[in-house]
Amino acid sequence: MLRTALRPRFLGLLVLALVMGVVFVIAGRWQWSVAHDEARADTVREIQDRPVVALDDVITPLEAFPDGGSGQRVTTSGEYARDQVLVVDRLLHGELGAWVVDRFVVAGTGANLAVVRGWIPKGENPPPAPTGTIELLGSLAPKEAPDEGVGLADGEMTSVDIAKLVNVWPGEIYNGFAFALSEDGREQAQGLERVPPPLPDTSLQWRNAMYAFQWWLFAAFPLWMWTKMVRQAARRDETVEAVESKEHVT
Repeated sequence: MLRTALRPRFLGLLVLALVMGVVFVIAGRWQWSVAHDEARADTVREIQDRPVVALDDVITPLEAFPDGGSGQRVTTSGEYARDQVLVVDRLLHGELGAWVVDRFVVAGTGANLAVVRGWIPKGENPPPAPTGTIELLGSLAPKEAPDEGVGLADGEMTSVDIAKLVNVWPGEIYNGFAFALSEDGREQAQGLERVPPPLPDTSLQWRNAMYAFQWWLFAAFPLWMWTKMVRQAARRDETVEAVESKEHVT
């Protein structure tokens, strides 16, 4: 079979099969990328199309974070208690820094809502939260993994750990937190850079994902055909050689 495969004709077909395989693999990777991009775009559109609602229409104190609540924009009013926490080792625009998390006491319920007011570069001191009654527009997010910080300074954490904050802040707490989008209608925060709310986990756009798998199957097909052709040619050669050998003996 190796001798048959090394014939110029089959070597040429092998090169063609490899080129086609590479092209199909690239096409499959492109479709896979499209599947992710379309899923992300669909998620962005879905979140942007949601109406802004009151916080307590989505979640109440001590209640489990609702399915589909991630990314929901909510409004509420209350006051910052100025119990700040820094969530360290957070990147923004490729620079290391910290999230500034403030305790927001929601009017009406008196419960605490952890609010990511913004981001500061590493080593900088956070500015104080504004005083007085604040009209807050935020984007909800579920609580993060437990804080694993060891040896951190007081008031520093590695995650927005609601279970830890409930033991630090007095009163009831919401089982989730919010990224501040604006305060009293102001999108900018003095001394802080707002943190863009992360998108919820996006699933694949399965139609494009299936197209990707089809392209990858196509990539294997030319090599399979080439192998089949070489085997058939090798068998024919063996049959011819066997017949010629028999005739020569006769």
